[in-house]
Amino acid sequence: MKPTVYIETSIISYLTARLSNDLIVAARQKLTIDWWENRRPQFELYTSEVVLQEARRGDPQAANNRLQMLQNVPQLDLMPETLELVELFLAQHAIPLTAREDAIHIAIAVTYGLDYLLTWNCRHIANAEIQKQLAKLSSAAGYDLPILCTPELLMGE
Repeated sequence: MKPTVYIETSIISYLTARLSNDLIVAARQKLTIDWWENRRPQFELYTSEVVLQEARRGDPQAANNRLQMLQNVPQLDLMPETLELVELFLAQHAIPLTAREDAIHIAIAVTYGLDYLLTWNCRHIANAEIQKQLAKLSSAAGYDLPILCTPELLMGE
């Protein structure tokens, strides 16, 4: 059985965006492409309707490119327990109220028991300080927090 990975919107955005002139962004784009091409087959990928909604935003051609990349990735539904966990994350200020969609991504990965959540959102998701609080809240609710990481950290050996 392959490890499971929730693909968050920033991954698809970095994967499909025009190469940036910003060196850090360009490096992240390259890492994302390398992960997608070389490591992706070693995992079972999942996404959600929330990712699809976010991917539809903005320039229509760019949105179409993002949606095409997600075409064959199974979607996980929002379950009642997922929404309860979202509310817990927000109520306990683990995730700011303004970042509700980020809380939804995390709660989906948690309630479905996925192994990883792949993201470039280091502000609210792949953030060590936030992860510590999310792990405590998830555990108190009877769940394990998946590893919240960037493609760089999931490249393997």
